[in-house]
Amino acid sequence: MASVLTFYRSAGRLAERRLPPALLLLLARCGIAAVFFQSGRTKVEGLLTLTDSTYQLFRTDYALPFIPPVVAAHIAAYSEHLFPILLVLGLFTRPAAVALLAMTAVIEIFVYPDAWPTHLSWAALLLPLIARGGGAWSLDRALGIDLSP
Repeated sequence: MASVLTFYRSAGRLAERRLPPALLLLLARCGIAAVFFQSGRTKVEGLLTLTDSTYQLFRTDYALPFIPPVVAAHIAAYSEHLFPILLVLGLFTRPAAVALLAMTAVIEIFVYPDAWPTHLSWAALLLPLIARGGGAWSLDRALGIDLSP
């Protein structure tokens, strides 16, 4: 049993050395950015022209009780483009992650309440970015915006 525990601890120390926080935060930024950016691309054609089907989705399946469908469609499409780009760059990481977490909550509560396992996985990527920022490999750090360790 002691040898298994020794191996387990050694493997843990090796993982800590080989997987620096900057890498983990970069992977979280890029991973969640890809999810939202790809979703945003399904709502537009060309650069940022919303499709007729996007407007229809926000009138029916994605209808929210507090925002008109056309406004919601624009907010969602623009947010799914802007905030992922900011995350990949590591620029204003915390506010971008908060915005996407809020979008995740709206989707979970009002659109797809049964998709909580997916939304929980998104939150699991966003919460460390909110708590720790973009990390050492981010524009936030390079520009002195966020100097968190």
